[in-house]
Amino acid sequence: MAKTSTAIKDFLFVAHPGHELCVHGWLEIARPKVFVLTDGSGRSGQSRIQSTTRILREASAEPGSIFGPMTDAEIYRALLDHDFDVFLNITKDFTAELILEEVESVAGDAIEGFNPAHDVCRLIINAAVEIARRRTGRTIVNREFLLVGAHDTCPPELRAQAIWLQLSEDVFQRKLKMARAFDELRSEIDAAFHGDLQVLRHHAELSTNLTLQYNSLGVEAYRVECLRPADQNVSSYDFSNQPPFYERYGELRVAEGSYQHVIRYREHVQPIAEALQDFVEQNCSVARIQAAAI
Repeated sequence: MAKTSTAIKDFLFVAHPGHELCVHGWLEIARPKVFVLTDGSGRSGQSRIQSTTRILREASAEPGSIFGPMTDAEIYRALLDHDFDVFLNITKDFTAELILEEVESVAGDAIEGFNPAHDVCRLIINAAVEIARRRTGRTIVNREFLLVGAHDTCPPELRAQAIWLQLSEDVFQRKLKMARAFDELRSEIDAAFHGDLQVLRHHAELSTNLTLQYNSLGVEAYRVECLRPADQNVSSYDFSNQPPFYERYGELRVAEGSYQHVIRYREHVQPIAEALQDFVEQNCSVARIQAAAI
């Protein structure tokens, strides 16, 4: 299972500490450098980054240079305020790491419309990979995995290109042990292992007309890991026909008085996607000009 080279050729970039558990079997094999967008503190204010640090240490993986630099409150505020620089700077830093390390593949969260931070993390990955590809001329494989949906979900046309892991019993039990020891996610993990979503346990009314696809199969679903080719577009995702789940959840919390504002795809996430697309084109145009001048 160990790599044949000491060089790290795989990166993992996730929005929140704990997401690495979804691909824990792959984590042990690939031993990637791991980047985390936020500290996962949520409304509790309790950082989850140390729990992820422990998981990486056990798997002989290592943290990257972006490792929980923001709280969840800070990233949601940046979205609401259209603070593009926050996301562009992270993209710039991640791009630099991809180029410096001569990375061969990147894996990370898929866009599911469940949490805006998850979706923005994917947009950052896509933008950084595209810039690094164009500037270096190298192939960088870009893969994604589901956090909420059943983990073996993969479009038929992509199945042959995906990484599939059917975990052996000892690897699977090790994964479950690490998940159950992640104290800050205990309630979410308990729900997932019973085929539920924690948010639906507390807000059953959100189950009405639910379009979000989530794992309802329980713990056995986590025996399979699928890292499928990512949709590499930066700004073409469209939730205009059906608002993402996080809008419905935000509306409920605003009505309760828990939140002041609702993060919406068209008002807040799509402008970030468009800013990232512009950032890609600007960076690649500069690179072309510099190359022509040499």
